[in-house]
Amino acid sequence: MPRQPRAQSTSRKDRTSLAAASYHNNPNQSIHALAKAYDVLKSTLQTRLRGVQPRSETASAKRKLSPIEEQSLVQWILKLDKRGFPPHIIDVRRMVDVLLAARGQDPPLQPVELGNREWVIAIECVNASGWFLPPLVILSGKVHQNIWYRDLPLDWTVGVSDNGWTIDELGVEWVKHFNQHIAARTAGDYRLLIVDGYGSHATPEFDQYCAENKIITLCMPPHTFYLLQPLDVGCYSPLKRAYGREVDELARQGVYYIDKIDFLTAYTQIRPTIFTQQNIQAGF
Repeated sequence: MPRQPRAQSTSRKDRTSLAAASYHNNPNQSIHALAKAYDVLKSTLQTRLRGVQPRSETASAKRKLSPIEEQSLVQWILKLDKRGFPPHIIDVRRMVDVLLAARGQDPPLQPVELGNREWVIAIECVNASGWFLPPLVILSGKVHQNIWYRDLPLDWTVGVSDNGWTIDELGVEWVKHFNQHIAARTAGDYRLLIVDGYGSHATPEFDQYCAENKIITLCMPPHTFYLLQPLDVGCYSPLKRAYGREVDELARQGVYYIDKIDFLTAYTQIRPTIFTQQNIQAGF
């Protein structure tokens, strides 16, 4: 049998594949001679001829993400980190779910996060010029109640969650709320949104909506929120004091339990006295 040329520049896996292909074209060849001609181990060639694929290929087949999807995931992580949003493991898992859903594969079910306290959260947004957006108030509950809106300003938005915390879906709803109210106030195509490091600001859905609507998000450095954030400096501190005085006044009147209606009533009265152009600009 004529000696086959050795392909020294190719990898061992490629040489094994070439030797196997040569054998399939002519099964009368000697396996020992083929292995020697292509510079591969005889045992490796025999294993390949039995149909066993290289470990690298079988490992790739077991991965949930393709190499291109893995590269997209890495680029997304690096992009978030550059903007001050180093993602947590749970955020990376959610991005994997987005990639899987994009090609029609159902992501795994996420565990339900439970809490043992009832919270009310008001998400506020201000601008260095001194103006502010209507808030998004998140109440604990499963359905909206008409009584919540009885004395509420028409441009306020109310969301509900099982525990009153900002779940990821409400984070996306808020950035849509932001985009709706900011459109008429901005010049140019891009908007800068400075946020804290809360998890709902770093989800793939939140980031994707911002990218599609030309909203550039920037996160404050960790452990500096109370020093650098304009809302904490200019508005939240006096807001907490004013709300505390309101609660004390209610206690003097015999009201010792603040329900959702009491909170909304107090917040609508206090907020205009705190969110002023002077206080907002002082924070910047």
